[in-house]
Amino acid sequence: MKRFNVKLSGARSMKLAGIAVLIIPLLAVTRVSAQQVIERKGEAHIKIGLNAYSFSKLLNDQIKGRGEGISLFDLLDFCAENNIDAIDPTGYFFPGYPKVPTDEYINAFKRRAHILGVDISGTGVRNNFASPDPAVRAADVKHVKEWIEVAAKLGAPVLRVFAGPVPEGYEEKWDEVAGWMAESLRECTAYAEKYGVIIGVQNHGDMLKTADECIKLVKMVDSEWFGLIVDTGYFLTEDPYVDIEKVIPYGVNWQVKESAFGKESDVRIDLERLMKIIHRSGYRGYIPIETLSVKGRPYEPFVLVPAFLEEVREAMNAEFN
Repeated sequence: MKRFNVKLSGARSMKLAGIAVLIIPLLAVTRVSAQQVIERKGEAHIKIGLNAYSFSKLLNDQIKGRGEGISLFDLLDFCAENNIDAIDPTGYFFPGYPKVPTDEYINAFKRRAHILGVDISGTGVRNNFASPDPAVRAADVKHVKEWIEVAAKLGAPVLRVFAGPVPEGYEEKWDEVAGWMAESLRECTAYAEKYGVIIGVQNHGDMLKTADECIKLVKMVDSEWFGLIVDTGYFLTEDPYVDIEKVIPYGVNWQVKESAFGKESDVRIDLERLMKIIHRSGYRGYIPIETLSVKGRPYEPFVLVPAFLEEVREAMNAEFN
């Protein structure tokens, strides 16, 4: 290879150097921004799904032999009977969790879902990436990786994970704990990319209580294969709807709950306001609903889920039709 030596005048050299100084940061900002905010095409369009956790007691009853209960296959039938577009079959309700299910079980579930016309919108696991113990975090990274492979086999586009509870003694050290979380999430996300699965972290009133905390973590992980599960019931702020709207550009899935102020609250979620927020955002995808049992209150999911489903449908149709 020939080497060319070009002499530049001092003024011209300084000018080019100045241009380089301006261009390099600009390129860096452009690259990062492209990975942080999700680009969507077309107008807002949503499909209603069901999170399996709404039936957690009945699902656990069968898995743990505490009575008849129901299975994830029964829940697929429920979705079909109620014309629910999709299901989020959370990992803990698969037989043998935290171990991964057999390919035979996965394939049978996937086939049944397709026959019934029910999409699989995602799945999820338990984990704690906020633990000060590196061994705990490493074990949970391994666990998430195993379930990334399950999600890929299911055809689930998103695997839902948690940040983790605030560790004792670190109440005023959010940035330090977030560094551990981001490190674990980056490792999981790199692995998920190989399988075509998106990692979504859910705000759960733990290390992630506000929109700003959620967005800061997204920017720390910095991957197109990472985003947020927008949990409408767990922004612990004065006006959760403001936080909901703020995080939608980073949202890859949802959990729409009966109250925006926590499951103990009697204040029903303002579905009219929520649908307007979603419509303005341009979000396209699933919005799984989730009802929750509260100690001291009667809870019958076969009654409450269809009732909440009807409320969500009415609000959606009023806004989008």
